[in-house]
This record gives sequence, C-alpha cells and structure tokens, in this order.
Amino acid sequence: MELPTRVPYRNLKREVELVGAEELEQRKAVQIHELLSPSDGGDFSPDPDRVHPSTKNCSLWTLILSCTVAAGVQFGWALQLSLLTPYVQTLGIGHAASSFIWLCGPITGLVVQPCVGIWSDKCTSKYGRRRPFIFVGAIMICIAVIIIGFSADIGYILGDTNEHCSTFKGTRTRAAFIFVIGFWMLDLANNTVQGPARALLADLSGPDQRNSSNAVFCTWMAVGNVLGFSAGASGKWHSWFPFLTSRACCEPCGNLKAAFLVAVVFLSLCTLVTLYFAREVPLIPDQLHHVSDSAPLLDEIELTESSEISRLNAGSKMNYYEAEVQDKRNYAVDDADGSEVQRISETNDSFHNSPGAVLVNLLTSLRHLPPAMHSVLAVMALTWLSWFPFFLFDTDWMGREVFHGDPIGEVAEVQAYNQGVREGAFGLLLNSVVLGITSFFIEPMCRFIGPKLVWASSNFAVFICMAFTAIISLVSARQYFNGIQHIISASETTKIASLVVFALLGIPLAITYSVPFSVTAELTDDSGGGQGLAIGVLNLAIVIPQMIVSLGAGPWDALFGGGNIPAFVLASVSALGAGIIAVRMLPDLSRSSFNSTGFHIG
Repeated sequence: MELPTRVPYRNLKREVELVGAEELEQRKAVQIHELLSPSDGGDFSPDPDRVHPSTKNCSLWTLILSCTVAAGVQFGWALQLSLLTPYVQTLGIGHAASSFIWLCGPITGLVVQPCVGIWSDKCTSKYGRRRPFIFVGAIMICIAVIIIGFSADIGYILGDTNEHCSTFKGTRTRAAFIFVIGFWMLDLANNTVQGPARALLADLSGPDQRNSSNAVFCTWMAVGNVLGFSAGASGKWHSWFPFLTSRACCEPCGNLKAAFLVAVVFLSLCTLVTLYFAREVPLIPDQLHHVSDSAPLLDEIELTESSEISRLNAGSKMNYYEAEVQDKRNYAVDDADGSEVQRISETNDSFHNSPGAVLVNLLTSLRHLPPAMHSVLAVMALTWLSWFPFFLFDTDWMGREVFHGDPIGEVAEVQAYNQGVREGAFGLLLNSVVLGITSFFIEPMCRFIGPKLVWASSNFAVFICMAFTAIISLVSARQYFNGIQHIISASETTKIASLVVFALLGIPLAITYSVPFSVTAELTDDSGGGQGLAIGVLNLAIVIPQMIVSLGAGPWDALFGGGNIPAFVLASVSALGAGIIAVRMLPDLSRSSFNSTGFHIG
C-alpha cells in the first residue's frame, strides 16, 4: 500500500494526509464499525438502519396523529390574526403604531425558522431530531399566550392605573409593554414549531406518501384555523368564565383571555399526541453530513462523499487531496484520538449554522438563482405587499369602517367596535373554509390554464377585492352620516358585502399559499436539488414586504387621517402590479408536470 503523504491544509490549520480511494473507504468502515460495536468487544453486525436511518412508510393513522400539533399552532395563530390588533388598541396603543408590533413575525421568519430547520436537521437528542424543538416551542407558545392574556392584569398590578377599565381611556404603558413581550415571544415560538413540525412529517412519510401526508398536514391546519376563528368570533367567553374579568380586564379582554387559555389546553393536547405517536429514529453524530441543501445552487459546491469516490476512481491525483480534506471535515478523525479535528469540525459547523451565516448565504445566493426566479421574487414581493395590510387590519377594518366603532371611545362605540371585530373573525372563518375548498382545485386549474395565469389571476382577484373594501367603506360612511348617528352599527347590506369579500379572498389566498412554491420547485429542479435554498430566498420575498408594511402601514394611514383604507388602497395597487408583472414576466411552465405543494402558512 502506498504510504500517506502529509501536507498542510490552511482551513484545518494542521496537516492532513493524501490517501487513495481504497484506504479512504477502509478508514470510514473502521470508524462506523467502532462506533456501532458493543463495549464488551463481542461480535456485532452493524444495523444499516442505524448507520443510515431509512425512511419507512408509516400507517395513515400514524401520520394523522403525528400532525396534530399543526392544528394547535394554527388555533393560536388564528386568534392572533383576529384579535390582537384590536386588543392592543384597548391598551392605549394608537392605530398608527399598532402595526409595529407585527414586526417580529417577519424578523423571526427570516432568521429563526431557517436556523431552527438547520439545527433540527443536526440534532442528536435521544428523543429525535424534531420532537425536542416541537416540545420547547409549544411550551413557549403556552407561556406567550398566557402573558398576552394577562397583560392588562399584570400592568394593573405594576401600577398602570386604579381606574376601572370601562372608564379609563388613557395609555396603559406597563400593560402594553408586557403585551409586546408576549406577542414577540409568540411569533418566535410559532416559527420554532412550524419548521420542525413539517420536517417531522417528511421524515415519517415514505416517497409514495408525500401527497397524502401533505394533505393530512393541511387538513389539521384548516381545522385549527376554523376552531381558532370560531373562538375569536364568539363574544360569550366572558360570560362562560366570569372570573376572568377584573377591574383591569373588561369584556373584550376577558374574551381574549379565555380564548387563549382554551388555546393553551388545545395546543398541549395536540403536542402530547404528536410527541407520543411520532416515533423518530435518533440521529447519531457520525451520520452528520456537512453538505447543505443550498449547495447545489452555489458556484463553489462542496462535493459529496459519493461524488468524491467516483472521481477518485477516475484516477485524479488532486481528487485524492480533496477527498481526504472532505473526509477530515465530515468524519473528524485524527491520527491520535480525533479530538483536535473533532473540535475544529464542531467550530466550523457552529459557524456555518449561525443565524448570520444562514442569512448571508441566502442573500449571496440571489445571483446564483435561475434567471426566471428573479421575476418570481418580484411577483411574490408585490403579492405579499397586497396581502399583509389585510392580515394586519381585517378585523379592525370591520370594527372601524364598517361598524363605525372605536376601541377607546364611548360605551356605544366600544360595543360597536367589538361587534365588528367578532364579525371580522367570522369572516376569517369563512375565508378559511373557502381556502380549504379551493386548495383541492388548484392543481386542476394549473393543469388547465397553467400556473402562470392562475397566479396572475389570483392577484387580479385581490386587486378587485381590496378595491371593494374601499367602496364598502365609502358606502358605509355615507349611510352612517346620512342616517341617525346615535345608532352606531353597520347596515345589513354593508355587513353582508364585507363578509362576502372576506370569503372570496380565500380563493386567491389558497393560490398564494401553493402556486409560488410549486413554481419555485419546478424552476430550481434542474439546478441540482437546490430547492431548499430557493425556498429560503422566496421566503425573503415574503418577510421583507411584511417588514415594510409593519413599519409603514400605520404612519401611511395616519397621513390620510387614520383608518385602514389608505393601506388597503395601497394593497390593491400592489396586487394589480403583481398581476401585470406575472402576465408579462413569469415563464410559461409545463402544465402536465405541475404538482401542488399544498397549504403553506405562518
């Protein structure tokens, strides 16, 4: 056998050896055998499933029960969408500043979710890779919603005011501060759970179960949406649990507090079911590979072990050097005891998995994407500029513009506002039902007219619906000022028209949650499997518009005298621009090869 030659390698800061392919394979076989051999030194035959745990088909019931955590998370998310913007205004935070609290969502979506995904991929806990993150995230969600629900009471204890909540109209600074802490913690926890929950489902399902498992996951999310918006639409929680109201917490606060406590119980049950039925195979350290999902889209791609060996067999002397370097990095074994190279490997690994490295990787990869992806990113950004104002202010719009209420006004105005918020939550319930139904027709529509026209038409539909919100607001204001003003409420016509708009928006929303991701997967399919990076970059086109809306929607509305119509008009214009760019710039994709990626939210 040829003796190894020692050469310096600057990235490892020590010497490495140039070896041939056969010796490389022998070393790795010895390492795996030593790892899996029993301590008593007896004969042992390595279990291939333990060395490389294969994906085995689970029963349908196992998949169904392993996804229940999605319903629990979505229950709380639905309450967050329907109730929290109106509630924060009862604490004295003005409408113009209420959008700022939503800034945490896109920030955590940009940084936390990709990092949690990478960390869970490489987690070696004996309880599995995904379940520890799901468990910790669920606990954080429970703590966060309790903090939000009791923020008014905590602020009262800390000295906000001694006045009863029904008569106090000022700002409760301490309560608002506690609320913001809980709100940001809730967004952080949601992103901690959602990624590992989806990855867990992918781990458990076999190749022939992808479509059915995704349908199961989407169904649980729809169940959580329906239950959450139903809870938000109910105004009876304070009467069912009267002990939850206090001097600091009036009826709207009592309703929110009770609904969130129900969310804690529901999420706890769903999480326990998932943790019990989702049987993961623990990842052992030697299974870690340092080739990320993003590698195929980069110019300088780290070659995998198999490609190294195949090139070594071709007889390239330089490849001997490259393969041994890769072997040193991936398997971290030194001539003596392996401790030094193991330490260097862990240091490099922690650097590449850090939030900053993940974000830099996403940003620098923009120039490596297929050319057609740039038009996809442009359309996606405008699409979410049109959607996020609606997500922020939908129920507030119902309370203010349709029902003419005020969260900190007179008693009649407060009652009208709360009624409008509940009707808005009911509208979101209708939206979720229509969304769920529409999701079954997306794939046939894309096969019939193509995903390009389906996505473009969804943006035109958003343009029309958001324009109708302005028309409904103008009609409702005219009816209010021309009628008997001391009767504060919405007419039956404007209320029904508003609910119809809520329901119809479920159709383009279902397309927004599905088609862009399928288009991205198809465009990057020929790039060597770099869909993971492409989806991460697509996520930038979602969270950056959310940041813009969070920072600018409130002040933009204030420029025109307050209310929600200025933001909705801007959303309508953005949707029109997205539709036009989609028609003119999106590539024509194959209709026959379209496969829907299903429901995506968060």
